[in-house]
Order: sequence, then C-alpha cells, then structure tokens
Amino acid sequence: MSQVTEDTAASPDGRSTRWDDHRAARRVELVHAARRAVHKAGPEVSMDEIATHAGTSKSIVYRYFVDKPGLQLAVGEAVVAQMRDALTAAAGTATTPRDALRSMVAVYLEMIEHSPNVYYFVTRTAPGLPFLDSMVEIVALPFAQEMDADPVDAAAWGSGAVGFIRGAGEWWLAHRTDDDAPSRLELTDKVTAWLWGGPVGFLARSRRTQDRLEEPTA
Repeated sequence: MSQVTEDTAASPDGRSTRWDDHRAARRVELVHAARRAVHKAGPEVSMDEIATHAGTSKSIVYRYFVDKPGLQLAVGEAVVAQMRDALTAAAGTATTPRDALRSMVAVYLEMIEHSPNVYYFVTRTAPGLPFLDSMVEIVALPFAQEMDADPVDAAAWGSGAVGFIRGAGEWWLAHRTDDDAPSRLELTDKVTAWLWGGPVGFLARSRRTQDRLEEPTA
C-alpha cells in the first residue's frame, strides 16, 4: 500500500467528523432542553413534553438517547459535571478540613434547592444509581482522603456521607415550607456539624490511633 493510500485510510473523513461534531452538539442541546422541561414540568415529564420543549419530535429524542432512562442518565451526567465545577471552585477557597466539609454539603444542598424536579428526575429511578455513585466519587471521597483516612474507611465513609446528606436534603425538600423548618444555610451548618462531630471525627481519631500504634516503642 502506498504512503498516500495509508495516509488517506488513517485520516477521518471530513464530512464524518463534521457529522460527529454536529451530533455531539445536538445531544448537548437536547440535554439542556430536557433539563429545562423537567425543571418546569416535574420529574414525571413525558418524552413528548421534552420533545416539544426542545422544538423537535420524540423520534429525534429517541435517536439520541434510545429511551427515557438513557436521557435521565445524560441529564444526571450534566448535573454531576456542574457540581464538579462548583466543588472545585469551593475547594479553592476552603482553608480548613471543616470548611471543605461544609463546602461539600453546601454544593449538594444548593443543587437540590435550585431544582428539586431535576434532582428527583435523576435520582428516583435506576439511572439515579450512577448519579449517586458519582456524588460519592466527586463529593465525599476526596474529602475523606484529605483526612488521610484508611482507604477502606474512606470509601465506606464517602458512601455513608452522601447517603446522610441525601436523606437530610430530601427531608428538607419535603418540609422546607413548614414554619419551623431550617433554611438551607441553617441545614448546611447542621449537617456539617453532625458529620464533623460524628463520622468525620471517627475518621480522624481512627487515623491518629493507627499512627500511635505504629510509633516505635522505646
């Protein structure tokens, strides 16, 4: 095979590349449109409503996402990406481990307050499992590792911490209009204090105990 032929075979077709770029851009547009539709109509929004909101047909939406769980997964990935950016920004301003923990709690609660409908859309069904796994990965585990905890303890704490924050947050969504309900900022402080005084303190104490056990004896 000549060098010219080899170079031609190795290079992607320009039209194919442009089509791939178009599909990727169109997919992002549909995810944004779906997120807006869910925010407005609720987590039980139909694919017909999402297509209408996107200004297209349901068949086009299915062409990009196959089914509703596929769309839920894509919306969840977009939310995770946004939260990762927010956490990165927050981590840059945290001066203590407790500040970092509060930032973690605050970003999660801000997300669910901003759009409870979108939150429930990506967490109430099976596609919500990857979303919650991602929350453990980007929210809780880095903090636990920053505490220099045992890796197994850090993994267990990360999963438990997200579950705790999720439970407190969903309770708050259901009761936030009650007269005696805490504000989001008050709940952020409460959850931070509970985690810091409980399982976070355990992680720190566990590490200090291990360090003492490993100190050489006279």
